[in-house]
Amino acid sequence: MKKLSLIAAVTLLLLAAGPSVFAQAAAAGGRSVSTVNNRGTTALPQPAPLPGLPFVDLTVRNPRTNQEVAFSVQLLLLLTVISLAPSIILLMTSFLRISIVLDFVRRALSLQSTPPTQVIMGISLFLTLFIMWPTFQQIYDDAYKPLADGKISVETAYKGAEAPLRVFMYRQMRGNPEQIRLFMSMRGLPKPRNLADVPTYVLIPAFILNELTIAFKIGILLFIPFIIIDMVVASALMSMGMIMLPPVMISMPFKLILFILVDGWGLMTQELIRSFM
Repeated sequence: MKKLSLIAAVTLLLLAAGPSVFAQAAAAGGRSVSTVNNRGTTALPQPAPLPGLPFVDLTVRNPRTNQEVAFSVQLLLLLTVISLAPSIILLMTSFLRISIVLDFVRRALSLQSTPPTQVIMGISLFLTLFIMWPTFQQIYDDAYKPLADGKISVETAYKGAEAPLRVFMYRQMRGNPEQIRLFMSMRGLPKPRNLADVPTYVLIPAFILNELTIAFKIGILLFIPFIIIDMVVASALMSMGMIMLPPVMISMPFKLILFILVDGWGLMTQELIRSFM
């Protein structure tokens, strides 16, 4: 009996003290969690401020004055000229003749992709810069530099940049003015006496046709020795009964040897530059 009464007394004591113990433990646990959370929150690094970005505001509205209309038209024309700048450089300089002649050389040597087209265009570009450098320097001195310094207007700068190019194109057609006469007659204009009588819109297409004609003449002269080698090789193969063997495979090494022995690249570059002087 004494044992049963002792067990019952201990059980009642635990039941009475249990809720307070669990409440204290929960409170202690909450303080510990909040402490950990608070410590963890304060330990986190603060985010860096965003860098300053410029704000661009492009607004489109109707023009208020005639000056704004003229400025919009000038801006449109400037963007058009910039988009057509590569074509202008290709057609109004020595680039056209040089690139065509180099492509003729590659075909005459029976080389399909050596040198690649990108290399030919690069060589043509730098040779064009070499030939046109005095013209570009004059354009810089007479048009760009005074315009950048604010000494002349846009119209004066345009005329100063146009004049050296017109002189260059006219000099290339001095011995062959048929193209100028052709375009002048198609426009119903009188026969020009000098460069001042030739409009720019007539001079440019005439110069392009002249460059194409000269480039094809040079290409024909370059093809003649290599065609002779092809004919000799083809006749030799035919006499030996080797009909199925392509003559190009046999003649290409001989053409390369001949081209290297006579310093073909140097001679061709020298004559191309002299043709513009």
